[in-house]
Amino acid sequence: MITSGTFSLDGGTWEVDNNVWVVGDDDEALVIDAAHDADAITAAVGDRRLTAIVCTHAHNDHINAAPDVAARTGAPILLHLDDRILWKATHPERTPDGYLSDRRRLTVAGTELVVLHTPGHAPGAISLHAPDLNTVFTGDTLFAGGPGATGRSYSSFPTIIRSVRDELLTLPPETCVRPGHGETTTIAAEAPHLQDWINRGY
Repeated sequence: MITSGTFSLDGGTWEVDNNVWVVGDDDEALVIDAAHDADAITAAVGDRRLTAIVCTHAHNDHINAAPDVAARTGAPILLHLDDRILWKATHPERTPDGYLSDRRRLTVAGTELVVLHTPGHAPGAISLHAPDLNTVFTGDTLFAGGPGATGRSYSSFPTIIRSVRDELLTLPPETCVRPGHGETTTIAAEAPHLQDWINRGY
Protein backbone atom coordinates (compact mmCIF):
# COMPACT_ATOMS: atom_id res chain seq x y z
CA MET A 1 0.00 0.00 0.00
CA ILE A 2 1.06 3.64 -0.43
CA THR A 3 0.76 6.28 2.29
CA SER A 4 1.58 9.97 2.01
CA GLY A 5 3.09 12.52 4.36
CA THR A 6 6.33 14.40 4.93
CA PHE A 7 10.01 13.58 5.36
CA SER A 8 12.00 15.95 7.57
CA LEU A 9 15.74 16.03 8.19
CA ASP A 10 18.51 18.61 8.47
CA GLY A 11 16.04 21.49 8.64
CA GLY A 12 14.12 20.61 5.47
CA THR A 13 10.72 19.02 4.92
CA TRP A 14 9.46 17.34 1.74
CA GLU A 15 6.19 15.75 0.66
CA VAL A 16 6.66 12.02 0.06
CA ASP A 17 4.74 8.88 -0.86
CA ASN A 18 5.90 5.75 0.97
CA ASN A 19 5.45 2.09 0.21
CA VAL A 20 4.19 0.14 3.22
CA TRP A 21 4.65 -3.58 2.69
CA VAL A 22 2.40 -6.11 4.42
CA VAL A 23 3.67 -9.70 4.32
CA GLY A 24 1.54 -12.59 5.55
CA ASP A 25 -1.49 -14.79 5.02
CA ASP A 26 -5.10 -14.80 6.22
CA ASP A 27 -4.08 -15.34 9.84
CA GLU A 28 -0.97 -13.27 10.52
CA ALA A 29 1.04 -10.48 8.99
CA LEU A 30 4.17 -8.39 9.35
CA VAL A 31 4.40 -4.71 8.40
CA ILE A 32 7.53 -3.24 6.84
CA ASP A 33 7.82 0.54 7.41
CA ALA A 34 4.73 1.91 9.16
CA ALA A 35 4.61 5.26 7.39
CA HIS A 36 2.27 8.22 7.95
CA ASP A 37 -1.17 6.62 8.32
CA ALA A 38 -1.90 4.25 11.20
CA ASP A 39 -5.59 4.03 10.22
CA ALA A 40 -4.79 2.80 6.70
CA ILE A 41 -2.13 0.38 7.92
CA THR A 42 -4.29 -1.22 10.60
CA ALA A 43 -7.16 -1.45 8.12
CA ALA A 44 -4.87 -3.30 5.71
CA VAL A 45 -3.84 -5.71 8.44
CA GLY A 46 -7.49 -6.21 9.42
CA ASP A 47 -8.16 -8.91 12.01
CA ARG A 48 -4.90 -10.73 11.35
CA ARG A 49 -2.37 -11.05 14.16
CA LEU A 50 0.43 -8.56 13.54
CA THR A 51 3.70 -10.26 14.47
CA ALA A 52 6.03 -7.28 14.07
CA ILE A 53 6.49 -3.77 12.71
CA VAL A 54 9.89 -3.81 11.02
CA CYS A 55 11.65 -0.53 10.25
CA THR A 56 14.09 -0.60 7.35
CA HIS A 57 15.63 2.55 8.85
CA ALA A 58 14.60 5.35 11.19
CA HIS A 59 13.99 8.37 8.96
CA ASN A 60 10.76 9.87 10.20
CA ASP A 61 8.74 9.07 7.07
CA HIS A 62 9.32 5.35 7.62
CA ILE A 63 8.54 5.24 11.35
CA ASN A 64 6.11 8.05 12.16
CA ALA A 65 3.07 5.75 12.41
CA ALA A 66 4.89 2.85 14.08
CA PRO A 67 4.09 3.63 17.74
CA ASP A 68 0.40 4.13 16.94
CA VAL A 69 0.18 0.87 14.99
CA ALA A 70 2.02 -0.91 17.81
CA ALA A 71 -0.36 0.49 20.42
CA ARG A 72 -3.39 -0.67 18.46
CA THR A 73 -2.11 -4.16 17.66
CA GLY A 74 0.36 -5.08 20.38
CA ALA A 75 3.00 -5.82 17.75
CA PRO A 76 6.65 -5.10 18.62
CA ILE A 77 8.61 -2.44 16.74
CA LEU A 78 11.94 -3.76 15.46
CA LEU A 79 14.86 -1.58 14.32
CA HIS A 80 18.58 -2.01 13.72
CA LEU A 81 20.60 -0.84 16.72
CA ASP A 82 22.68 1.60 14.64
CA ASP A 83 19.63 3.76 13.87
CA ARG A 84 18.77 4.59 17.48
CA ILE A 85 19.91 8.21 17.10
CA LEU A 86 17.57 8.78 14.15
CA TRP A 87 14.71 7.04 15.95
CA LYS A 88 15.09 9.31 18.98
CA ALA A 89 14.84 12.39 16.77
CA THR A 90 11.26 11.38 15.90
CA HIS A 91 10.17 9.42 18.97
CA PRO A 92 12.20 10.63 21.96
CA GLU A 93 9.66 9.23 24.44
CA ARG A 94 9.27 5.76 22.88
CA THR A 95 11.98 3.19 22.28
CA PRO A 96 11.77 0.26 19.86
CA ASP A 97 10.78 -3.07 21.37
CA GLY A 98 13.69 -4.97 19.88
CA TYR A 99 16.82 -4.49 17.82
CA LEU A 100 17.71 -6.26 14.60
CA SER A 101 21.11 -7.59 13.63
CA ASP A 102 22.58 -8.80 10.37
CA ARG A 103 21.32 -12.25 9.31
CA ARG A 104 18.59 -12.40 11.92
CA ARG A 105 15.66 -14.41 10.68
CA LEU A 106 12.04 -13.37 11.09
CA THR A 107 9.17 -15.68 10.22
CA VAL A 108 5.60 -14.77 9.36
CA ALA A 109 2.96 -17.11 7.96
CA GLY A 110 5.65 -19.72 7.33
CA THR A 111 7.76 -17.31 5.27
CA GLU A 112 11.28 -16.50 6.39
CA LEU A 113 12.68 -12.97 6.08
CA VAL A 114 16.44 -12.59 6.46
CA VAL A 115 17.77 -9.28 7.76
CA LEU A 116 20.60 -7.83 5.66
CA HIS A 117 22.40 -4.87 7.20
CA THR A 118 22.72 -2.44 4.28
CA PRO A 119 23.99 0.87 5.71
CA GLY A 120 24.67 3.99 3.71
CA HIS A 121 21.35 5.78 3.44
CA ALA A 122 21.27 5.50 7.23
CA PRO A 123 23.67 3.74 9.62
CA GLY A 124 21.14 1.10 10.61
CA ALA A 125 19.47 0.64 7.24
CA ILE A 126 18.42 -2.92 6.54
CA SER A 127 16.93 -4.92 3.70
CA LEU A 128 14.76 -7.98 4.19
CA HIS A 129 15.31 -10.93 1.87
CA ALA A 130 12.45 -13.38 1.46
CA PRO A 131 13.94 -16.23 -0.62
CA ASP A 132 10.64 -18.14 -0.86
CA LEU A 133 8.97 -15.03 -2.30
CA ASN A 134 11.90 -14.29 -4.61
CA THR A 135 11.80 -10.78 -3.12
CA VAL A 136 13.96 -8.32 -1.23
CA PHE A 137 12.47 -5.35 0.59
CA THR A 138 15.15 -2.67 0.34
CA GLY A 139 13.75 0.38 2.14
CA ASP A 140 15.72 3.34 0.82
CA THR A 141 18.90 1.38 0.03
CA LEU A 142 17.96 0.49 -3.55
CA PHE A 143 15.30 1.90 -5.87
CA ALA A 144 14.30 1.41 -9.47
CA GLY A 145 17.07 3.48 -11.02
CA GLY A 146 19.80 3.25 -8.43
CA PRO A 147 20.83 3.50 -4.78
CA GLY A 148 19.13 5.67 -2.20
CA ALA A 149 20.08 9.25 -1.41
CA THR A 150 23.16 9.93 0.70
CA GLY A 151 23.27 13.72 0.87
CA ARG A 152 21.96 14.09 4.41
CA SER A 153 23.21 13.52 7.96
CA TYR A 154 24.40 10.04 8.90
CA SER A 155 24.58 8.91 5.27
CA SER A 156 27.51 7.82 3.10
CA PHE A 157 27.64 7.19 -0.64
CA PRO A 158 30.66 4.80 -0.57
CA THR A 159 28.94 2.85 2.21
CA ILE A 160 25.66 2.43 0.35
CA ILE A 161 27.51 1.28 -2.78
CA ARG A 162 29.37 -1.33 -0.73
CA SER A 163 26.09 -2.47 0.81
CA VAL A 164 24.49 -2.85 -2.60
CA ARG A 165 27.57 -4.64 -3.96
CA ASP A 166 28.01 -7.06 -1.07
CA GLU A 167 24.45 -7.74 0.04
CA LEU A 168 22.05 -7.07 -2.83
CA LEU A 169 23.87 -7.74 -6.10
CA THR A 170 24.78 -11.17 -4.72
CA LEU A 171 21.10 -12.16 -4.67
CA PRO A 172 19.64 -14.10 -7.62
CA PRO A 173 19.21 -11.78 -10.64
CA GLU A 174 15.49 -12.45 -10.86
CA THR A 175 14.90 -11.28 -7.27
CA CYS A 176 12.14 -8.68 -7.14
CA VAL A 177 13.22 -5.44 -5.43
CA ARG A 178 10.43 -3.80 -3.43
CA PRO A 179 11.69 -0.40 -2.22
CA GLY A 180 10.44 2.15 0.29
CA HIS A 181 9.34 4.55 -2.45
CA GLY A 182 8.43 4.14 -6.10
CA GLU A 183 8.12 1.20 -8.42
CA THR A 184 9.38 -2.35 -8.01
CA THR A 185 12.34 -3.54 -10.04
CA THR A 186 14.71 -6.53 -10.10
CA ILE A 187 18.33 -7.14 -9.19
CA ALA A 188 19.03 -7.92 -12.86
CA ALA A 189 17.58 -4.58 -14.00
CA GLU A 190 19.61 -2.56 -11.50
CA ALA A 191 22.91 -4.43 -11.74
CA PRO A 192 24.37 -2.81 -14.90
CA HIS A 193 24.36 0.82 -13.74
CA LEU A 194 25.25 -0.14 -10.16
CA GLN A 195 28.26 -1.96 -11.54
CA ASP A 196 29.43 1.33 -13.07
CA TRP A 197 29.69 2.87 -9.59
CA ILE A 198 31.46 -0.21 -8.25
CA ASN A 199 33.98 -0.05 -11.09
CA ARG A 200 34.85 3.52 -10.08
CA GLY A 201 36.29 2.22 -6.87
CA TYR A 202 33.39 2.44 -4.46
